[in-house]
Amino acid sequence: MKAGLIQCLFLASGLLLATQARADDSAAQRLLQAAGAGDLGSVDGLLQQGVPVDVRDGQGNTPLLLATAANRVDVARRLIEAGADVNLQNRMQDSAYLLAGASGHQQILELTLAHGADLRSTNRFGGTALIPACERGHVDTVRTLIAAGVDLDHVNKLGWTCLLEAVLLGDGGPAHQRIVELLIAADADLDLPDNEGVTPLQHAEQRGQQAIAARLRAAGAR
Repeated sequence: MKAGLIQCLFLASGLLLATQARADDSAAQRLLQAAGAGDLGSVDGLLQQGVPVDVRDGQGNTPLLLATAANRVDVARRLIEAGADVNLQNRMQDSAYLLAGASGHQQILELTLAHGADLRSTNRFGGTALIPACERGHVDTVRTLIAAGVDLDHVNKLGWTCLLEAVLLGDGGPAHQRIVELLIAADADLDLPDNEGVTPLQHAEQRGQQAIAARLRAAGAR
């Protein structure tokens, strides 16, 4: 009789734990979905219920990463204020900080910088947040990252600096011209070549980016 009672208690305890685990998983999924959808009310309610702020989905995304990807500024702010880690990276090696920089999501970027963003962290290409920001023509983001102190001469796995990427993957238009001006003013090394020994100036000339080439020559680039 006693043994049977103990067995029943163990079974009941196991069922209770399994039920609680399912409830926790469901709440975590709701937080992830609400963050990506920009549902601030639901995010706030779930956090108040005690759902961990840095839960992850199957791809390693946290609620903050999903909010950042969708540029949900208010949700990102709430999550960061609740202690979300701005440097946690998913399976693609994106963090909220790196993704905000690459995407030009300026307000979220500034939030991450104010809450411990690791300026030396790198994405799956081995690049800092500044490199894709330069490539994509995010002028304000580039200005912010330069002011924050990101390494101007960091070389990624492709052998490119932020200046090289601005020339090689940019369109040579006004935004990229302004970015080159910002890099020149910040004293970036203008002559660091790619893995083939080709400099930013040489690439600009080869691509017919005359305005950028003129700026580089005026700054003493070779």
